[in-house]
Amino acid sequence: MNTKTETSDLRWTVFSHAKPEWEEVSGLDEENNSVRTYQICQTDSASSHWLRSGFIQRRGASQVYVELRFTVMECSSRSIHHRSCKETFNLYYYQADSDEATSSYPPWMENPYTKVDTVAADFLWRKGGERTFNVKTLRLGPLSKRGLYLAFQAQGACMALLSVRVFFKKCPPLVSALSSFPETVPRTLVQEAQGVCVEHSAQQGPRPRPPKLFCGEDGEWVGQPTTSCACMPGYEPFEGQTRCTACPPAQFKSSAEGQCKGCPGFSQATIAGASVCACLPGYLRAESDTPDTVCTRPPSAPRTVRSQINDTTLSLKWNEPLDNGGRTDLSYAIRCSFCRSPEGPCLSCGDSVSYRPEQQGLLGRRVEVWGLLPQTTYSFTVQSLNGVSHVSGKDPASGSVNITTSHNVPSLVSLIRKSDSTESSLTLHWSVSAQLHYTILQYQVRYCEKERRSEDQCHYTESNKNQAVLTDLRRATQYEVQVRVRTMGGYGSFSPAAFFRTLPDSHDPSQL
Repeated sequence: MNTKTETSDLRWTVFSHAKPEWEEVSGLDEENNSVRTYQICQTDSASSHWLRSGFIQRRGASQVYVELRFTVMECSSRSIHHRSCKETFNLYYYQADSDEATSSYPPWMENPYTKVDTVAADFLWRKGGERTFNVKTLRLGPLSKRGLYLAFQAQGACMALLSVRVFFKKCPPLVSALSSFPETVPRTLVQEAQGVCVEHSAQQGPRPRPPKLFCGEDGEWVGQPTTSCACMPGYEPFEGQTRCTACPPAQFKSSAEGQCKGCPGFSQATIAGASVCACLPGYLRAESDTPDTVCTRPPSAPRTVRSQINDTTLSLKWNEPLDNGGRTDLSYAIRCSFCRSPEGPCLSCGDSVSYRPEQQGLLGRRVEVWGLLPQTTYSFTVQSLNGVSHVSGKDPASGSVNITTSHNVPSLVSLIRKSDSTESSLTLHWSVSAQLHYTILQYQVRYCEKERRSEDQCHYTESNKNQAVLTDLRRATQYEVQVRVRTMGGYGSFSPAAFFRTLPDSHDPSQL
């Protein structure tokens, strides 16, 4: 409320046991604007002269401020007895939930009104002198009902109430630390205000909570916001952390932390607000690569693939590629196919051959191959691979070599049998086709746990007879067994795998 802005009569309620009463008149303020004022000039202090405002809505404020502009005449300038003259007046207020006051209610006495203060003038006006204005601001509260009335009590004063302004203080809208807080009215000494993250930002952390800040009773924000708002990927803080702006083209930001930065090598961002830079054509990222990683390519082919064969045992060697694609996770894989005749189809070797140390995931540049068939043409391909090979959509670059095995190699061992078993051993024997044109020098037995993870877990043993005892085995475990022969022509291929189980602790026949 501000009486200076009123253009018609205020029509406030007055009460007095004797004349004179408060009188509403038109006057001029210090800027010579027409205003409505109330004035009174009493001759004694025995009577109370009341003036009460209209109903003032509280509008959610727990306390309000009253600014009074007034003049008071100096007692020495008046003709009345000095003891009955006052240079002060009293200010009261009365709370209500509706405009319920009448000319007789509430009663014109201090109770039920609440006294705010006895207001004294800092500057007194002398008759014939220049009139000096007083300005006083007083605080009312705490308030709890929907509104209030102001009441002024004069007892022996000669004064004019030039204007009355009632207001409350509130904290203005604020943007700070990427958090936006609304206009807030303090309803307590310190009022908590909840905010929201600014556009293109969000709460970070496992338990996000709205930003928080406190509004003081004086309408000033207190301290700094409690917040975990951060700009989203593709955006960075700007203008003192009051907003988030998009990363410009050719820059990116992959997480909520940090600032925008230039794209990694061989990548680009053609639009603003990029959270990741797209790889240039021909370049890729592996699934495990982060957005900060330089884009890379599959490697070029291995160089100079070389082979050395001893009947059915093959050694392959090669040189590293000229281009590793810009990565350090280079590996190799071997692919094998065979042709039994020049006219017939070529087939994948599958499990018919063995590799040491591995067929794929090779970090070194050498591998040995066993179990080749006699008098057979093989093609071996060495592939170069790295972390982006499988996402390239293209066959890996490779180098190949063709070899033909000797015809002077014995045929396969057949029909491996178990003659005995314990918890830690297997006794095996096998049959060999009758061949009169060569001499068997030795047998080689290859055995591994069926549920093995790699070829490295397989074991080899030799025997001069067509039987062998495998020891130091795991109990109640199934083993895969293959046998091949060695003659003057070299090793033959391994027999088809046979499977045997060691005994459990209980020697339960059903577990055999």
